[in-house]
Amino acid sequence: MTIRHATEIDLPAIVAIYNAAIPSRTATADLEPVSVESRLAWFRGRSPLQRPLWVIDLEGVVVGWLSFQSFYGRPAYTKTAEISIYIAPTFHRHGLGRQLLAKAVRESPNLGIKNLVSFIFAHNQPSLKLFETFGFQPWGNLPQVAELDGIERDLIIMGLRIS
Repeated sequence: MTIRHATEIDLPAIVAIYNAAIPSRTATADLEPVSVESRLAWFRGRSPLQRPLWVIDLEGVVVGWLSFQSFYGRPAYTKTAEISIYIAPTFHRHGLGRQLLAKAVRESPNLGIKNLVSFIFAHNQPSLKLFETFGFQPWGNLPQVAELDGIERDLIIMGLRIS
């Protein structure tokens, strides 16, 4: 198993993993699958030196990924990054998210990042527990901001100050 920078060749696998998370209604606010084409600009906006996109490569197969994204798109927030983690369903609960998050926390200073944030649905207890394990704390609660299949859901902002 290797964690490496994603290449454009990985994009179909990245999109497939993301799309696999949509039906669960726990990890994304997208309600319909996205296309590889629709994610090209997002992919090309990643930078290995500032806002990387890492994949977990298991014997040549991408089974998970973590992305850094600029927070709120304004210059004063340049030292804060939003992170997202997605793991292929057949590899859930194998510790891959833990490995990606550990690398993100460890590498953040090298990326010029002082704060990490992640937006997690309140009903996504496994993700909340994972982030809490790494010292992330609730920095905000957006009540009933998402509607998934007729159910209003809260969004928790989890944050970590990198020392």
